[in-house]
Amino acid sequence: MTPDQKALVKTTWSLVVPIADTAATLFYGRLFEIDPSTRPMFKSTDMPEQRKKLMQALATVIAGLDNLAPLIPVLETLGRKHVAYGVLDKHYDSVGTALLWTLEQGLQTAWTPPVQDAWIAAYTAVAGVMRNAAKTVPNAA
Repeated sequence: MTPDQKALVKTTWSLVVPIADTAATLFYGRLFEIDPSTRPMFKSTDMPEQRKKLMQALATVIAGLDNLAPLIPVLETLGRKHVAYGVLDKHYDSVGTALLWTLEQGLQTAWTPPVQDAWIAAYTAVAGVMRNAAKTVPNAA
């Protein structure tokens, strides 16, 4: 990611924080709509708590954009843990699509092509680390 992209992600994230629960609700609704295979993974989940966890995880990554090295082991662990939840490689594409759609809904006029490109770069980097770690889990698909 370029320094400008990092700045755009941080700036636009600050606009999402005040609507965090709404954004997370939109995200999961969209994810389940575009990829129904993800819904069963959350059948026993406390969704209000899950929405908080999602937003906290995003906040942590965004806060660490300027120095991702300390986050890599955390993301690798997350990627490996997600295999146990039933997450497959293809789900990362669905999650990315749902995340970008959610950001577009929440940011409205602040969602510009450069902002979209910055978020794509950020998500691609994070998902790449998680995907690669997931591949190290025995019997991971």
